[in-house]
Amino acid sequence: TEAAELGSLEAHYALGQTYYKGEGVQEDKPRGIRHWQQAAMEGDVESRHNLGVVEFREKNYELAAQHWMISVKMGREESL
Repeated sequence: TEAAELGSLEAHYALGQTYYKGEGVQEDKPRGIRHWQQAAMEGDVESRHNLGVVEFREKNYELAAQHWMISVKMGREESL
């Protein structure tokens, strides 16, 4: 978490994965989402894509599409 506190995109993405999926820690989806949001705001394409997946699962289709369009513009064509 020290790397995340220092602003590491990779650390925020990894912590997002860890907490969202409960990999080695107690599952904490909101905490995972917060890490992805931080990384996405700083330009991490995978975190942006994951936020789209979360919104889609919550039936927030417009917001999901916005996240995915941003990730496509950032080079992740699989978001389409």
